[in-house]
Amino acid sequence: MSDEAPVTDEVDTRQLDELLDDIYRGQERISQADIHRRAIAAQLPAALLARIEALPQGEYSVDEAADALGGSAT
Repeated sequence: MSDEAPVTDEVDTRQLDELLDDIYRGQERISQADIHRRAIAAQLPAALLARIEALPQGEYSVDEAADALGGSAT
């Protein structure tokens, strides 16, 4: 019997949720480029950066960004 957690293909989105909480504080909409820039500065994992890079250019509300990226808006 092993105490190791099962391996899954799911990405831990807690870092993404924290990033979104931080960058949307006091902001209603943020551009994809700004989200991407802040994600790089926060050193998010490559899997999360890839999700952000796949977002179409434009501005997003926190709910729209969370839905598109698989996070949870708070």
